[in-house]
Amino acid sequence: MTAKSKYRGHEIEFNEELEIWVYSLDKTPVPDDHLERACGNCKQQRTIEGHDACLGTLPGLMNACCGHGNPKEAYVQFLDGTAIHGEDAVIIQNILKKCRDTEKI
Repeated sequence: MTAKSKYRGHEIEFNEELEIWVYSLDKTPVPDDHLERACGNCKQQRTIEGHDACLGTLPGLMNACCGHGNPKEAYVQFLDGTAIHGEDAVIIQNILKKCRDTEKI
């Protein structure tokens, strides 16, 4: 039985012969393609800065991940290094997106 998982919203599987993870759809090695492939959830490429396109740059954060369709994998990391994961991170992301977008008005 092949080991399966998800990566950035894409189904992946372990290729035992090559001993690497590959995308289930086209068997492209994850290590070779992970920076170029669009999010499997929102279908958008990363921003120039490397952020998830659906989030962009959020104020007060060092980094964040939308979870790519799986809220349990979402996180935010604040400038002091503390982090919040899961559904609470999604709530914080939504608040920060509203704050960011309101400031541009």
